[in-house]
Amino acid sequence: QGISLGDLRAFYETNYSPSVAHISIVGDITESEAIELFSPLEANWAAKDVTFPEYEAPELPERSRLYFVDMPGARQSQVYVGHLGIARSHPEYHAATVMNYQLGGNFNSVLNMTLREEKGYTYGAHSRISGSLHPGVFLASSAVQANATSESVQIFKDSIVRYREGIAEEDLTFVKNALVQSDARRFETLGAVQGMVDAIATYGLSADYVMQEQAVVQGMTQEEHRRLSQEYLHPDQMFYVIVGDAATQLRGLRGLGLGNPIRLDADGNLVR
Repeated sequence: QGISLGDLRAFYETNYSPSVAHISIVGDITESEAIELFSPLEANWAAKDVTFPEYEAPELPERSRLYFVDMPGARQSQVYVGHLGIARSHPEYHAATVMNYQLGGNFNSVLNMTLREEKGYTYGAHSRISGSLHPGVFLASSAVQANATSESVQIFKDSIVRYREGIAEEDLTFVKNALVQSDARRFETLGAVQGMVDAIATYGLSADYVMQEQAVVQGMTQEEHRRLSQEYLHPDQMFYVIVGDAATQLRGLRGLGLGNPIRLDADGNLVR
């Protein structure tokens, strides 16, 4: 309520400049036509120096921590497991996403097959590695039946630990085939192609980065997969966030070796 039009103008004047912007165009237009179309910007939009705040990425915790957000009467629990990851610009970012694929990046992944198909605790379990210009996260998550909360958290923990030991050759072959074949349809629309151009401009990628990423997939070995999982998955330094009914589910979480749960209310306030 306290924001004024003057505040918005000041924010714009401070942070918006062609020196920190790019224009991506995909369509029935030539490069020379596009340059001519946007040339008035050179006269009408003066460039200036823009300095964005710098933030230090926090360190991983010395040991895993479990947070419980109480939602009294909840019939299911939402489980989040993860920690700080790497930036999209990291040289091993794509390799790390390939490594995650069989853990929780597809329907036949370890997490989904265990929690959904074998146990029937959820409609789906997933994991992902994300990043931008800043470090992103490794995050595994699922909504599970309330009475399966503690067992589901244990499955997440055990699955990640085992995954770091390596995957079978047939699983790696499945990953390669699935990712390479999906690339055939990744850039069917103008919007998808523009997304590729945006990625090149934003992260300083080479024009053939898609081909380079395919080479990473095709060249992945079991040994490299194991190295990546041990480098970018830290099961002993995870944050566990559980949202559910504390009255029925909190007690079972105390025996998982993750320390005493840190309780929060629905507004994020610490419950003492």
